Amino acid sequence: MDMNDVKQMSPEQLKSDLANGAKFIVFEYVISVIFVTFRRSSKTYLFRPGEDRLVKSIPYMLLTFFFGWWGIPWGPIYSIASFITNFSGGRDVTAEVLTRASAQAKVEKLKNNQQ
Repeated sequence: MDMNDVKQMSPEQLKSDLANGAKFIVFEYVISVIFVTFRRSSKTYLFRPGEDRLVKSIPYMLLTFFFGWWGIPWGPIYSIASFITNFSGGRDVTAEVLTRASAQAKVEKLKNNQQ
């Protein structure tokens, strides 16, 4: 489930899913062009317990496999790190997402109080 789907969820449903072990995950990919290497993250996905993360990581691993190795010296180094991260289920960014959402809610509350 990507972030667009999460925005359609009620706050109570999201809290319930997170309490039951759901996590926000991103996958890494690498693109290299000779002396320039870009290491990037995918969009954020919400995974409930038991959902298969490997299937969602395959496009990012294929992108890295075909385009990540060619940069010198960081292409191979970042590509291997990306494969390790993606094969282990991606990078958990749940704390970052919740912190950002909390800060955004506080800003919106302050704006509403000023009006």
